[in-house]
Amino acid sequence: MTVALELAGVDLWVASGEGRVDLVRGVDWRVERGQHWAVLGPNGAGKSSLLSVCGAMRHPSRGIATVLGRQLGRTDMRALREHIGVVDAATARRIPAVLPLLEVALTGATGGVLPRPEVTTDADRDRAAAELSRVGLKALQHRRFGDCSQGERQRALLARALVGDPQLLLLDEAAVGLDLPAREALLGALASVASDQPALTSVTVTHHVEELPPSTTHALLLRDGSVVASGPVARVFTDALLEACFALPVHIRRHGNRWSASAAADWRP
Repeated sequence: MTVALELAGVDLWVASGEGRVDLVRGVDWRVERGQHWAVLGPNGAGKSSLLSVCGAMRHPSRGIATVLGRQLGRTDMRALREHIGVVDAATARRIPAVLPLLEVALTGATGGVLPRPEVTTDADRDRAAAELSRVGLKALQHRRFGDCSQGERQRALLARALVGDPQLLLLDEAAVGLDLPAREALLGALASVASDQPALTSVTVTHHVEELPPSTTHALLLRDGSVVASGPVARVFTDALLEACFALPVHIRRHGNRWSASAAADWRP
């Protein structure tokens, strides 16, 4: 099995008026192809910052990051991003509200947010329609993006990310703000993708274990930019490790291949 992601001693920081702000500290992390990782932690833990390195959107400030076999800083980042699918709020904000869902999905073939009929093909359009069907949006393919519910928009963005046939799929809080039916529809689509494409690797950033698809195999816990725990999900999702990550007593329960967590019954803020 080959490696999809490998970080060695990765730090990430930004400059501010008060000096350097550390976002990620000393992260060592190895993700094999075909694995499906969850990245969890409280607000400000560094989850999205770490994902920006994994998505070849920024270089680490220190350390070595290798994505799909290519070391950042020694490869064409734009070319590398062609093999990475992303579902995040930033992309959602850039999609024109008037664009039909079929056109939204089709933009995944070119990596932009506007249709490019001069370069897309009939095969691209067929793939866009097929991915919309996979995520349960076949009947809505002509509905405008802005007229869709948040859950429908998130599934359309997932279809868009898959149209480019990525080797690595990154999801940054893809289920945030969704009601129960919309969340379950999205997670069901992710489980279907994992089943149909066993070579695909995914990383899902979230605050809540309830928002993880049943296909999740591994987990990384972050706090203050540092790794609390990393490994197979059954080994990482324990009361003690979740308590260390979120700094409160946590009780985590497993229901088949799904998880739920809550504060201990006697905990008070």
